[in-house]
Amino acid sequence: MEFSQYDINALMYVTNRPELVFTEGQGMWLTDHQGKRYLDYLQGWAVNCLGHSPQCIQDALAVQAKKLINPSPAFYNEPSVALASLLTDNSCFDRVFFTNSGAEANEGAIKLARKWGKKNPNAKGENRFEVITFKHSFHGRTLATMSASGKPGWDTLYAPQVPGFPKADLNDLASVEKLLNEHTVAVMLEPVQGEGGVLPATREFMQGLRELTKRHDILLIVDEVQTGMGRTGELFAYQLSNVVPDIMTLGKGIGGGVPLAALLCREEIACFEAGDQGGTYNGNPLMTAVGVAIIEALLADGFMQAVRDRGAYLSTELKKLSAKHGLGTERGEGLLRALDLDSEIGPKIVDMARDMGPVGLLLNSPRPNLLRFMPALNVSTEEIDQMITMLSDILASIKG
Repeated sequence: MEFSQYDINALMYVTNRPELVFTEGQGMWLTDHQGKRYLDYLQGWAVNCLGHSPQCIQDALAVQAKKLINPSPAFYNEPSVALASLLTDNSCFDRVFFTNSGAEANEGAIKLARKWGKKNPNAKGENRFEVITFKHSFHGRTLATMSASGKPGWDTLYAPQVPGFPKADLNDLASVEKLLNEHTVAVMLEPVQGEGGVLPATREFMQGLRELTKRHDILLIVDEVQTGMGRTGELFAYQLSNVVPDIMTLGKGIGGGVPLAALLCREEIACFEAGDQGGTYNGNPLMTAVGVAIIEALLADGFMQAVRDRGAYLSTELKKLSAKHGLGTERGEGLLRALDLDSEIGPKIVDMARDMGPVGLLLNSPRPNLLRFMPALNVSTEEIDQMITMLSDILASIKG
């Protein structure tokens, strides 16, 4: 089937898309409308933690769809209770609120922090509401989460911004201290800034930030929409630094491809009252049944060690590739990695990789001078080798 046979005009334009339609996916592979296969190192931007259409998701959807899809969030349902228990049993948190997207979870985290600030005012009895965030951060596309984000240009895109989000510099504790005032209620950060270029917070910075926030009686919020659910080699990235945050958000990998996210907090922070928070589809059993299947897969014996091993292997191979072609630094945590390029050739590499034949390669360039790699957590070493070979051929072609 030719692309021209698809009527795409009913879709609202929000981004440039290539002229292909994906029709099937399995593991690390996608197939388009003409039968061409692509090795996928985007995986929905770190969403498909077990790859495309894993059997456990197929089974969970099929079984749950026959039982109960949406009784309304006014009632308890079995899968949401089960998933909440799995999350709290395997983290430092006590309470869970399910949402449909990472942005919605982050919006909820901001609401919860501000609610907590009202109940715990400053020494003068004044409201605390400011949340310190970081330059180059990404927290979502709602008005509040865009305002919280440090993505360049977003401060004017839908101006005026929601106030109350001063920006510090990642891994610079002094820059955070300078922003503290009587209205500060929390500090919010990604343990690894994914959209910012895969920039990890150092262990020392995370520990220093936890000590600083405790000393000033303010909350520490970790946005683990991209880093959570095994992506960094631990179930949650905060565990890499041995800190105990107050609030955490999850998305992407928690649903393995279906719309599911979560807001978690410790018991003493859980101050929402009836009517403060909600959502029509929040915690519906169809999605949370998938979440149960996903976390059970991640908790299986040996799975997380395999993620660490494959992350180390990918890191090593990217460093070899960089040395071979005179590129820049490789960095990241687990299977969230980036490679600095020697010039702004990222978009060109993405296009060439996708269009090469007979097999294509799907890559991501969040900035024109780097590539980001977000494979399924069960990617094989053979699929890593295949990607490295394909990328090496493209780089050789570009460099002549």
